[in-house]
Amino acid sequence: MFIINFIRGFFMALADSVPGVSGGTIAFILGFYDDFIGSLNSLISKNSTDDKKRSLIFLIKLGIGWIVGMVLSVLILSSIFDEHIYSISSLFTGFIIVAIPLIMKEEKDSLVGKYKNIIFTIIGALIVVLITYFNPSGSNGGLNLSLGHLNFSIGIFVFVAGMIAISAMVLPGISGSTLLLIFGLYTGIISAIKEVLSLNFSYLPVLIIFGLGVIVGILSTIKIIKFLLNKYRSAMIYLILGLMLGSIYAVFMGPTTLEIPKPAMDLSSFSWIFFIIGGVVIIVLEKSKDFLEKKSK
Repeated sequence: MFIINFIRGFFMALADSVPGVSGGTIAFILGFYDDFIGSLNSLISKNSTDDKKRSLIFLIKLGIGWIVGMVLSVLILSSIFDEHIYSISSLFTGFIIVAIPLIMKEEKDSLVGKYKNIIFTIIGALIVVLITYFNPSGSNGGLNLSLGHLNFSIGIFVFVAGMIAISAMVLPGISGSTLLLIFGLYTGIISAIKEVLSLNFSYLPVLIIFGLGVIVGILSTIKIIKFLLNKYRSAMIYLILGLMLGSIYAVFMGPTTLEIPKPAMDLSSFSWIFFIIGGVVIIVLEKSKDFLEKKSK
């Protein structure tokens, strides 16, 4: 059981660490999303001690896998992201495009016959596109997050970004990393984590601020997400699909938010090979769902 949840957490981290699909989407594809959200909600609710203990054990197993996956991703991505941004963005696009029909298949009962909720798909896509287009830092490239460049306004911005990003990471749909890419913080946060892992603690303050934002984001949104998915599941699934569609635009625009901005990805810089690889990875994960579920019983 530990190995299964370790693997689940590991793949959630791989998704959370890259712009594209969120860790929540991976949890959805692998079939344990409701358990994941329920466990988070249990810890901050007035549940019995036994419920809290079971939830904590489940989340610790996921968390260990998540930490290992995140550290490995950071060490790799921080060294190749800028140089290979177009190949990686093509990979992310493959993640998103292939994940959309898989979620539609999984949530067929929530979607079929409830087509009036397509308006939420349009709203979700517009939200991401507008945030991407009017983002506060992308036009100036990424932000330098070292201690020497940290000030009050950047600190507040990083804190709020952490709140928003974690909300996206636990919600199937747009990746929190995609939002960090939109805000021009993705390469900065990834590089900051790598620097701290390399014992350069000048980046630690910004990671603490970001972490506090993440904690506040979880505490303030998890109950809302669980309530909306329980009571308005159809509308939420349509919204999630819209967020994913909109995030394709965000990924294409991602190169413009680098510390040294590059042109937005277009068909000439798009890599079909990496797009196909991204799609295959998502399909393999989806096919492994039944195997993981059987092993976890």
